[in-house]
Amino acid sequence: MGKTQLKPFLKWAGGKSQLLSEIENYYPFDNGEITKYAEPFIGGGAVLFDILSRYNLEAVYISDINAELINTYRIIRDDIDGLIEMLMDMQNIFIPMNTEDRKIYYLAKRERFNDLKVNGDESINIEKAALMIFLNKTCFNGLFRVNKKGLFNVPIGAYKNPMICDKENLQAVSEKLQNVTIVCGDYRESATFIDDSTFVYFDPPYRPITDTASFTAYTEVLFNDEEQLELAKFVDSMHKKGAKVVISNSDPKNSNTEDDFFDNIYSSHKIKRVEATRMINCNSEARGKIKELLISNY
Repeated sequence: MGKTQLKPFLKWAGGKSQLLSEIENYYPFDNGEITKYAEPFIGGGAVLFDILSRYNLEAVYISDINAELINTYRIIRDDIDGLIEMLMDMQNIFIPMNTEDRKIYYLAKRERFNDLKVNGDESINIEKAALMIFLNKTCFNGLFRVNKKGLFNVPIGAYKNPMICDKENLQAVSEKLQNVTIVCGDYRESATFIDDSTFVYFDPPYRPITDTASFTAYTEVLFNDEEQLELAKFVDSMHKKGAKVVISNSDPKNSNTEDDFFDNIYSSHKIKRVEATRMINCNSEARGKIKELLISNY
């Protein structure tokens, strides 16, 4: 089997597909000393899938505090056939429908997803995973956003023919996830996995560039400046362990040239400013080139 280029199976706010060409410059796997990979804020997993497509590593660890997201990764790894069957069913029902029927169907699925999210106590649920992918492929802008109560509240999108079940990619992803440790939990739990043969990529919820841009609600838990500071301390302790570390975040200087927040908290590391286009923004004027930060300890 040739190299299959895996793709993220969800569209995710702040997804890293467009920064891959910058991030890949940091991959430290070529000399054979780094044999493990950890990504403790997995999100859409663009970097993970790029690395899994290119390298056969000894051990890989991913985690996130978003329980629905982690459930979906686990189901893709452990029950891919059942998941594909469920997605194909939804795709076959949804695609031929007219706009009005689609809307009714979508809202029913959204309600069912929220019901499972709030009342489902089991951490592994195939229906919830299928619904998460379905909603992601059919909702407005492919946005995962929850309100204060933790309910997914994005309206339906206007896609004519959404690919609800990308069978080939899902199967390829499932195959590559077989030996990956998948954890629902705080990034700090990765400390036991990380050692001097590990490359770690941290992609935390970005610090809002403007006061209004606090779209960081992937989960009910917000990530404020104090949290960013805690993460920087954690990065320092992983650095002391000998791990190779890269962190990405927004550049506060986009809106305030005096704002040295990250320059200060990561002053002992290398900071590179790279251009990115941020697509997920209700205001199309604001979808422009902005600078993001790539911070590394090597």
